[in-house]
Parts: sequence; C-alpha cells; structure tokens
Amino acid sequence: MKINYKICPIILFLILIGYLGSPVFSQGISSSELIKGAKEYDTKTVTFTGEAIGDVMIRGEFAWVNINDGENSLGVWMSASLAREIKFTGSYETQGDRLEVTGRFNRACLEHGGDLDIHVQKLRKISPGMRINRILHPGKKNLSLILFGALFLIWILTLFRHK
Repeated sequence: MKINYKICPIILFLILIGYLGSPVFSQGISSSELIKGAKEYDTKTVTFTGEAIGDVMIRGEFAWVNINDGENSLGVWMSASLAREIKFTGSYETQGDRLEVTGRFNRACLEHGGDLDIHVQKLRKISPGMRINRILHPGKKNLSLILFGALFLIWILTLFRHK
C-alpha cells in the first residue's frame, strides 16, 4: 500500500480543525467560568471537577449530586448507577469523594425547572473521601471549663445578692 504524502498535511489539517471546532471543553472548567459564561457553554459537553457534598439524592433511575470546586457548587444529574459509586459526601464529619464529571451543561435546563446543571455522561473518581476525626484541643477544653466555672460562680453570687 502506497501512502500519498501530498494529502497527509491536508488530512492532518482537517482533523485539527475538527478537533478545535468540537463543542467539548475537556480540560476542567471552574464553576465560576461556567456561571459567567453560561451562554457560551450552554448545551456543550464540559468536564467539571470537585468534591461531592451534601447528600446523594436518588430519584428513581437518576440522582442529584452537588459538586463543589472550592468556588461554587453545581448540581449534577446522573444515573443512579453512577451515583452509587460515590461513597463519601462532604460534611463536617467527612471529606467527600473528589470527582471529575463530563456531561452536557445546561444554562437553564427545561427538564429541571430552568435550573443550571450538568447532565453527567461520565464519572471518574479522582480520590476517595474519608471520615474526619475532629479532636477537641485540650487548651480549648480547659478554657471552656474555666469559663463555665466562672459563669456558675457569677450566677451563685447573683442569687445571694438578691436575697
């Protein structure tokens, strides 16, 4: 088979133009960029990364999950089977799974009452979440006991003063 080297640059150029003209924004986009450029990104495929927070809200065959990238939180709509891969969501007691979601961005989703959301087609867990052990600092504990004792003493003195 002979390769026609004269048309190779043309084919390469067409592939490059096709790639650049693609509506996929595969490098991660921040929530601020999505919110500010909502018209530009509307109905395009985007990749968004952040921590799953709150609750995974299963709704039949689908689920809502909020993802926070440190700037804002965005609601994402995904199949319940994808949502079951999320083991930890961020709260005071836990650090949520860090996720990368790829899907269609909607500036005003007709399916969900005009909300801004992402309909997830692909989910990748970047890092798993974990429980956070919060330990009360001994100095804070001692200070609390001292202040409580002082408050109790003031209350007792106030009772004796009124009698």
